[in-house]
Amino acid sequence: MRLLDQRRLPNEVRYIDCKDASAVAQAIRNMTIRGAPAIGVAAAMGVALAAKKIRSHRPGLFRQSMEEVCHQMRQTRPTAVNLFWAVDRMKRILDQDPSFNIEEMKVRLEEEALRIFEEDLEVNRRIGENGKILIHDGDGVLTHCNAGALATAGYGTALGVIYAAWAEGKRFRVFVDETRPLLQGSRLTAWELAREKIPVTVLTDNMAGWLMKQKEIALVLVGADRIARNGDTANKIGTYGLAVLSKWHKIPFYVAAPTSTLDISLASGIDIPIEERAPDEVTHFGGIRITPKEVRAFNPAFDITPHDLIHGIITEKGIIRGPFHTNLRKMFTK
Repeated sequence: MRLLDQRRLPNEVRYIDCKDASAVAQAIRNMTIRGAPAIGVAAAMGVALAAKKIRSHRPGLFRQSMEEVCHQMRQTRPTAVNLFWAVDRMKRILDQDPSFNIEEMKVRLEEEALRIFEEDLEVNRRIGENGKILIHDGDGVLTHCNAGALATAGYGTALGVIYAAWAEGKRFRVFVDETRPLLQGSRLTAWELAREKIPVTVLTDNMAGWLMKQKEIALVLVGADRIARNGDTANKIGTYGLAVLSKWHKIPFYVAAPTSTLDISLASGIDIPIEERAPDEVTHFGGIRITPKEVRAFNPAFDITPHDLIHGIITEKGIIRGPFHTNLRKMFTK
């Protein structure tokens, strides 16, 4: 499985080849690949890759090995529910027939992984089509982190909305938070938009409020890593602050995400696990320490935006608005 190494962007376009499931799991953990839909697709492909590598012809041993691989994938990152959703889909293929033929099962697992990949591409395009009505000529659109082609199988969620509006002929400006500490906005989102020749301006994370006050921002669009059934949303750290600022300045704040990101098993955002990453992502920059050695660092990778700060959730099935606890459940029922 070939992955674009997102840690090297924007200065170097480098690909790595994952030859087994452990390499895929490591790529997810170290953020060679990141973004909730993207790591779901990668995990599914990692499971399929593991199946192809198994040489045993004994179904019991094959199943045991695949159970271990599924567990390994689930342990890579805790917050993005797409990861668990994709692994569960692969697991259901494995569980469909207790007396399966191993070689046939390998083919079926590969087909399911590729189906997840293709579905994600189509879902992203639908999200873009559904959300593009929110952007108007002359708007300033602010986004945080990276919810583009790099964070998905391709095209993107929040950036998918931007791409769809641009393709329709609308002309506007995009402002991108740099997104400390790993700079997914300034490194990745700005790189994507520049390649598409869409005007983009990078901000440090603490500039957004002032720009809103100057009436430069008409819309805020972000992605999501997990959405509880009441609409509370986990996304990259800093999203909650943007939502509060948007509420104060009366700016529409929208989340763009596939329905695979919705976790209706969780009543609210308080139940969403928040990944805490290594302190040196904060204390170091480019491998150089930027804080005193004796200083500690706090590094949660995500925060939770309460549903009452969100105007709507843009999905492949349409734009969902409040009350989210009712309308999200209705969407799932349909």
